[in-house]
Amino acid sequence: MRMQFMGAACNVTGSCYVIENAGKRLVIDCGYYQERDYQYRNWDPFPVDPKTVDAVILTHAHLDHCGLLPKFVRDGFQGPIYCTGATKEIAAIVMLDSAKIQVEDAKYKQRRHEKEGRESPNPIVPLYTIEDAERVLPLFDAMPYDQAFEPLPGMSAVLRDAGHILGSATIHLTLAEDGTQRSIQFSGDLGRYDVPILRDPAPPQNADVVVVESTYGNRLHAPTEEVPRVLGRVISETHAAGGNVLIPSFAIERAQELLYHLSHLRANGDIPKMPIFLDSPMAVKVTKVFTKYPHVFDNEAAERLRSGVNPYEFDGLKFCESVDDSKAINEVKSGAIIIAGSGMCTGGRIKHHLVHHIERPDSTILFVGYQARGTLGRVILEKTEEVRILGQPRQLKARVERVNGFSGHADRNELTHWLSGIDTAPRRVFTTHGESESATSFATHIQKTFGWRTNAPIYKTSVPLTGQA
Repeated sequence: MRMQFMGAACNVTGSCYVIENAGKRLVIDCGYYQERDYQYRNWDPFPVDPKTVDAVILTHAHLDHCGLLPKFVRDGFQGPIYCTGATKEIAAIVMLDSAKIQVEDAKYKQRRHEKEGRESPNPIVPLYTIEDAERVLPLFDAMPYDQAFEPLPGMSAVLRDAGHILGSATIHLTLAEDGTQRSIQFSGDLGRYDVPILRDPAPPQNADVVVVESTYGNRLHAPTEEVPRVLGRVISETHAAGGNVLIPSFAIERAQELLYHLSHLRANGDIPKMPIFLDSPMAVKVTKVFTKYPHVFDNEAAERLRSGVNPYEFDGLKFCESVDDSKAINEVKSGAIIIAGSGMCTGGRIKHHLVHHIERPDSTILFVGYQARGTLGRVILEKTEEVRILGQPRQLKARVERVNGFSGHADRNELTHWLSGIDTAPRRVFTTHGESESATSFATHIQKTFGWRTNAPIYKTSVPLTGQA
């Protein structure tokens, strides 16, 4: 029995774990790297041959957890991919959207290089194509929450609600080999407690090994009740200044949570009546998936739906799916809210809107999600005077704001609360899915708080699961 950390190890994105047991190989998540310093790994051969992997389990459908599956399948994987039903639907949307962006970005970059008379040292090709993404879809096998299943012989798994995005799950995995049994509890990405729409994270189970995320392992979030207040203030101030509010947003969960708050603010008269553009084909599709799974909503959101109040259908909200719809937004010079992907400004339509707004002092770039180091979003958030967008330098003159309470990740106290549900000390704990400082700090915090042997593994760390491990 062995576990290898093949991604999100002292960095945030690219989640991937490889479990070896009884001659079989299981992969937990197969994520895309979004930090600039690690994007080369998306192009590198996988650390393990996909042909030798027997099954995959996904924690959820964010790109940094499922976004390399098209490449993984193209390179030889043909086993089942287990996840919840909502994850199956949303992951399909995410991968197809990512493939489309890969193809479009490659064409755009090729045209730009030709125009500038440059030659790329490497072929300008998409990482994977729409056809590659489509080959993944038949491999999905949806599993309900809280029901044990056997992903491979000698292994048993249970998915529980992680409260992070629609369909997100923690994984409790039990392994058996030669009379030895071990269990691993994966947190996946954990959501926050007492936030709109989704239920709180389900408590963990006892396990020999615990792998817990640490994105905010060294920080505390602003109180969630500050979200509508700050959101309303920034929108009203920008409207008064005569500009637009540009919100880079993750298409999954963050966009839907934004609409939830905006519909409430608008209904109460807390923000001016102004058009709200959801300029993300993926976000539009995911929003439609949300309406199919009210049974996983929290009590407040479920009650609003039952009473006939749909936060995803209100006056002034405009879904923009086509390129022409997106371009038409540029004609709206003031008094609009523009929500576009991607959330870290690493691709998609947000870059084109940034070109139109980043040099406008009357407009606001409002961040509502985590910005990983090395991403364009992080550069803007740090208020760098000159920012390179679509190959050209731009002066940052727009107002830059942030709403911290919007995070879909549990903070240090919430992660600690989740871990406190474990009443038997694990043999080992590993902190992953966080920048090095955060992962290391949270590992120290766990050791001091619980007395558990904890560390932050680095990329390609391999640990045995037998003996004293």
